[in-house]
Amino acid sequence: MKTLSVRYFAILREQRGVAEETIQTDVGNAEALYHELQEQYPFTLPVDRLRAAVNGEFQPWPAALEDGDEVVF
Repeated sequence: MKTLSVRYFAILREQRGVAEETIQTDVGNAEALYHELQEQYPFTLPVDRLRAAVNGEFQPWPAALEDGDEVVF
């Protein structure tokens, strides 16, 4: 289980109702994380309309996530 810091911007922040949160997950990459979050929250944007930054740098969706990473959508 990984603990991740997740930050949201723009419409995702509005749809989630918070700017950031800490979550625990078993997902392996940012794309899987976004899909997991979509199951929990009313996110309407498809993954192909988003970018993810991991630890301050934009990464391809399949880039691996590690415990303690910060993911920004």
